[in-house]
Amino acid sequence: MRVGDKVSACQILSDSTSGASRKFHPGRTVGRPDRSVNDKGTVPGPLDAHRASAGATLVRMSHAPSPESARDIAEVPALEIVSTAALHLMSAAAVNLGLAEDLPEHKDLDEARTLIEALAGLVTAGAPRLGHHHAAPLRDGLRSLQLAFREASEMPDAPGEGPGEKLTGPVSPTRSGR
Repeated sequence: MRVGDKVSACQILSDSTSGASRKFHPGRTVGRPDRSVNDKGTVPGPLDAHRASAGATLVRMSHAPSPESARDIAEVPALEIVSTAALHLMSAAAVNLGLAEDLPEHKDLDEARTLIEALAGLVTAGAPRLGHHHAAPLRDGLRSLQLAFREASEMPDAPGEGPGEKLTGPVSPTRSGR
């Protein structure tokens, strides 16, 4: 797997953290009587039903990444990984705020709040190492999403209580309206 390849979340996360299907071990179902084994000898993970209902395709991961994929990841600078993660969070938050051109009617402010708070944490924690040149556009994008969230909310949060504002400080439009 290389950076930029289209993969599912199940391929990226390890079995132990993602809830992807686990191998069934006879006699080890104590405490899990409600879990059933499918025809492949696996026990569905706790998030599998949620992912399947959301339309996700579950892909079994191998426990041992290939040496090539580890080398590929090792070649990617941390700056690129952090920036890519931030862009994914920004894009997902924008979609959940109803800002996507192809899904303007879609709004899920609870999801948007979670994504914006995660983005604020990433940007705040990563900014000192990224440097001003790389952190400034991420901060601007974060601020734009925070303002869009405030605008989309029927009952806006108090100043300093919006998504990510505990980390970034309160946001408000400038005199120019931005």
